[in-house]
Amino acid sequence: MQILIENAISNARTDPQLAQRQASLARKLSTRHRIRMPYHLRMVFCRKCKTFMAPGVNARFRLGRTHTKSIRITCSFCCHTYRKMI
Repeated sequence: MQILIENAISNARTDPQLAQRQASLARKLSTRHRIRMPYHLRMVFCRKCKTFMAPGVNARFRLGRTHTKSIRITCSFCCHTYRKMI
């Protein structure tokens, strides 16, 4: 799974369809064999539409401007925004 996700991140700019396919294969592997994906791998998938999000390619990562430090992640496919506390 980790190798597929790393390849998907590296291919995201040059060939987005290949990157999406590699990420979906990694997700299928984890569900078929009932293996929990590590947190750093789960974070590259949108929580709402479950598509692969490459930072800077098809997702926006912004720092929040409130007194609580957070990162706002926006998926460019479904425009869903969620926050992750730092």
